[in-house]
Amino acid sequence: MICVLAACGPKSHGPDAGGGGDDGSGGGGDGSGGGQTDAAQCGVLPVTFRDFQSTHPDFEKTIGDDRGLVQTMLGADTKPVYAPAGATTTVSGQASFDQWYRDVPGTNLRFDMTLPLTESPPGTFTFDNQAFFPLDGMGFPETFDGHNFHFTTEVHATFAYHGGEQFQFTGDDDVFVFVNNHLALDLGGVHGAETGSIDFDVSAGILGITVGNTYPIAVFHAERHTTESHFRMTTTIDCLVIP
Repeated sequence: MICVLAACGPKSHGPDAGGGGDDGSGGGGDGSGGGQTDAAQCGVLPVTFRDFQSTHPDFEKTIGDDRGLVQTMLGADTKPVYAPAGATTTVSGQASFDQWYRDVPGTNLRFDMTLPLTESPPGTFTFDNQAFFPLDGMGFPETFDGHNFHFTTEVHATFAYHGGEQFQFTGDDDVFVFVNNHLALDLGGVHGAETGSIDFDVSAGILGITVGNTYPIAVFHAERHTTESHFRMTTTIDCLVIP
């Protein structure tokens, strides 16, 4: 259903990062028409996690909302581009931020896993885990209250835009969602669970999308502070597919 970017570094493959939930290419959207897809692709999200330690300058430090951390367009490498000129409330600067979604030996450890989706009600796909610790027992030997905090999440896919689609995320900490390479949702900062939504029809002009065409979507998440980890993602996109 989703294809994450390949990159060098240690990898571990697991069948499921759900951990008790109920459950692409980010390159320029060419607006090409979508073909038929296998429905079996629509139930699982391949995802890349990167594990960090609390000694990283952006993890387990200041708490607070921190919007505007990323530029409004994805970079040429399909990664978020750091926007501020220097440090912010929760980020020490571009050099540290650029490590969040890139493999950096000695700084993070990469794991390729999957997230299961549940279709309920029909036409709505959800991953919901209110104790989201996919790297427990993995990564760096550092835990808090028995859990492995301090990780990032990266997902890439494409979707056929039919009209009427919705996307909602509730969780912590940072979440950046890009549609057709345009920033569509910004929940930046170190905070408790917050909710943001995308109405694709309302935002179609800003996102540069037209009904009947296919576009990339990318989700970037960071869990940067104890003591809780929530991750709920819901969409009426009928099928997110491998680019």
